[in-house]
Amino acid sequence: MLAIDAGGTMTDTFIVDDEGNFIVGKAQTTPQDESVGLMMSAEDAMRQWDSTPEQAFPKIQSAVFSGTAMLNRLLTRKGRRVGVLVTAGQEDSLQMERGIQTYLGFSYADRLHIATHFHNDPLVPRERVHGVRGRVDLFGNEVLPLRDEDARVGVNALLDDGVEGIVISLIFSYRNPAHEQRVREIVEEEKAKRSLNGEVPVFVSSELYPSRRDFPRLNTTVIEAYAAEPSRGTLRAVRDRTKERGAAFELRVMASHGGTISIDADQLATTLVSGPIGGVVGARWLADRIDLNNVLCTDIGGTSFDIALLTGKRYEVTTTPDMAKFLLNMPLVQIDSVGSGCGSFVRIDPNARRPEIGPDSAGAMIGTAYPEGGVETASITDLNLVLGRLNPEYFLGGQVQLDIERARHEVKRQVADPLGLGVEEAAAGVIELFETSLRNEAVGRILGKGYSPADYTLLCYGGGGPLHVAGYTKGVPYQQVLVPEWAAGFSAFGCACADFEYRFDRQVDLPLLPSAPDEEKVQMGGLLTQAWRSLEDRVRDEFGKSGYAAEEVSFTHMVRMQYYGQLVDIEVDAPKPAIESIEDINELIETFETTYTRMYARAASSPELGYLVAQAIVKGSVPIEQPTLPTMPRESGSPPVKETREVWWDEGYAQTDIYEMDDVRNGHTIEGPAVLEAESTTFPIPPDRRAWLDEHGIFHLENKEA
Repeated sequence: MLAIDAGGTMTDTFIVDDEGNFIVGKAQTTPQDESVGLMMSAEDAMRQWDSTPEQAFPKIQSAVFSGTAMLNRLLTRKGRRVGVLVTAGQEDSLQMERGIQTYLGFSYADRLHIATHFHNDPLVPRERVHGVRGRVDLFGNEVLPLRDEDARVGVNALLDDGVEGIVISLIFSYRNPAHEQRVREIVEEEKAKRSLNGEVPVFVSSELYPSRRDFPRLNTTVIEAYAAEPSRGTLRAVRDRTKERGAAFELRVMASHGGTISIDADQLATTLVSGPIGGVVGARWLADRIDLNNVLCTDIGGTSFDIALLTGKRYEVTTTPDMAKFLLNMPLVQIDSVGSGCGSFVRIDPNARRPEIGPDSAGAMIGTAYPEGGVETASITDLNLVLGRLNPEYFLGGQVQLDIERARHEVKRQVADPLGLGVEEAAAGVIELFETSLRNEAVGRILGKGYSPADYTLLCYGGGGPLHVAGYTKGVPYQQVLVPEWAAGFSAFGCACADFEYRFDRQVDLPLLPSAPDEEKVQMGGLLTQAWRSLEDRVRDEFGKSGYAAEEVSFTHMVRMQYYGQLVDIEVDAPKPAIESIEDINELIETFETTYTRMYARAASSPELGYLVAQAIVKGSVPIEQPTLPTMPRESGSPPVKETREVWWDEGYAQTDIYEMDDVRNGHTIEGPAVLEAESTTFPIPPDRRAWLDEHGIFHLENKEA
C-alpha cells in the first residue's frame, strides 16, 4: 500500500508491504506540480528497499494522497471563473462576509485595533453574483414563489460572462431544496440552448452540503466550484504519473472527516486540508493498538504546529470550521494550527528588541542555509544548524546540502547583533522562546477542555517534531512522551490507516422535549431513520463509482445532538441503525449524555431542557488494506556511535554522541546528551533526558530521574 502526504515543505511517502513492513521516503514538495515531488519521495523510499517505483508500483493494491494544491489554489486566488445565483437580497454576502470571518487569522493585537481591519477579497466578484426572487422559510415552507425569469436572466448573464461553473445557494434550501432544484433545471435549459450540455458544471448547495448556516454553506459550495473542481486535474496528474510507472491502483484522497474518498467524489472540497488529518487518524489507529486512552497529537512541519486531542480514543469533529480565512460548512477533524514551524522566519523588532517568530515561513526553501532557495530571512532551521543540532551534510539524507557558514552569518547579522548577544546565545534563546510557545499552546488545549496534562500521552510526529519535542515537553507531567521512528512520515502513515469511507450529513432538527408524549418522540425517531436511509443511498452511489456493490458497504449511523436551546451540538454514535420505539429513543439520549459528560463536566448536564437532534449522519466504508504495527525482537547492548560533535545545550557546548536512528533496536536506551539522526528527521536528546525504543519502534522520552 502507498500513502503520500504532500505538505507545505516536504512530501512524505509511506509504503507498507503485505507483511506489515514499511518504509518512509521524503523529498521537497514541488507546489507547481505535486506529482513531481511524489515521485522523488517514492524513489527515495524504494531506494531503501533496493527497488524502484517501476518494480514496486505494479504490486501496490491501493494508494492514498493528501496534498496542499487545493488549499494553495484558494490562498493564491487562482481558481475557476465562477458565477453564483443566490436569493435576491443576498447578492453582497460574499463581499460583506460575516463579522467573525473578517478577523480570521488576525493576531490578538490586530483584532484590538480597528485600523488594521479589512474585508477579504471575495472569490467571486459582485458582478458575477445574481439574485433570484422567491423565498423558503426556516421551516421549509414556500412563502414567496420562485421567479423563473430572475433565474433565466442571471444564468444568461453568467454564461455571457464566460463562467466556468455556476453555484446555486438559496436561503434555507437545506430544509426544502425545491427552489434550488428548479433553478438548476433552468440553468440546464439555458445551457442546452447554447449547446453547453457537457460544459459549465452546476453546483447545488442543497445537494452537496445540506446543512444550516447559509453563509458557510455558500462559502463551501463556492469553494467546491472555485478550488476543488479544478484540483481534480492535480489529482489525476498524480494518478497518471504513477500509472506511467506501472501502477494499476485506484487513487484515493484524504477527506476532512477522517476517511478517504475517491478523486471522483462529489464533495471534493472536503479534501481541502488533508495532511494534518492523516496524522490524527494515524494517532487513533496507534492508540487502539497500544491501548492509549487520551492522546495529545502534536505535528511540527516546516510551516505550522498542529495540535489535536484524542479523548477516550476519539477525536472531535466540528461542522463549521474556519480555513484559509473562510467559514465553512463541512465535517472537519478538530485541529488547531499555529503558524510556527521549523521554517518559520525569525525577526527582531527594532523598537522593542524582541524576537518575533513567524507566522510566515521559508516552507520548502528551508532557510538561508539553503542557497538555492533564495531565502534571505533567518529561519528556525538556521538556528538549529548554528547550535549543532542539525547536520548540514545529512539533511534529507544528504540530498540537500546546507551551508552552515551562510546560516551562521545571517543569524549573527539578523538575530544576534540586534540583541547584543553571541550567535549561540541568541540562537538558543530564540529556540527556547519558540519551544516555550509550543509548550504553552499544547498545554492550553488540554487545560481548555478541563483536563490535566497528566491525563494525556503526548505523541510527537512531523519532520520537525522530534527536533523540538524535548523542548516543548520540558517540565510538563505528561503520562508518556512518544516519538515513532517513522514520525517524519506519520501523516502519510495515518492516510494509510484511514478507512475508505464516505460521510454524508443532513440537517433534521428533531426536538425530543420532556413534555412531549412518547408517541411524538417515536415519530421524531422515524423521521431520523428516514434521513439515515436516504443518506445510505448517497453513500452507496459514491462507492458505486469505484465499482463496489451495495452489499459490500457497511454503515455507521450517527447524529449531532444538543440540549434544546443550547448553541453547541456534539457528535454521537447512534446505538442502533433505526429508531423504532421509545426504548430506542431513551438509549440514544443515554448515549448523548455519556458522550456529553465525557467531553464536559457532569455538572453541566441539563436533561431538564430536553434535546434536539440537529443532524443525521451516515458513514459508509468498505474493506481495504491497512498497515500492521511492527513487533521487533528485543536486543541487548547499545547502538554504535556514528560520530561525536559539539552541540549547544542549555549550559553551552558539550561533546555529544551522534547515532544513526536505524541502528537503535528494541531494548536500547540512549542517554542524553545525544542526537539521533535519520534521513528524514533528527531527534536531539538533552543532557537531562533519555530515550528508549520499544518493540513497536516507538521511542519513549523520559527524564533521567524518572
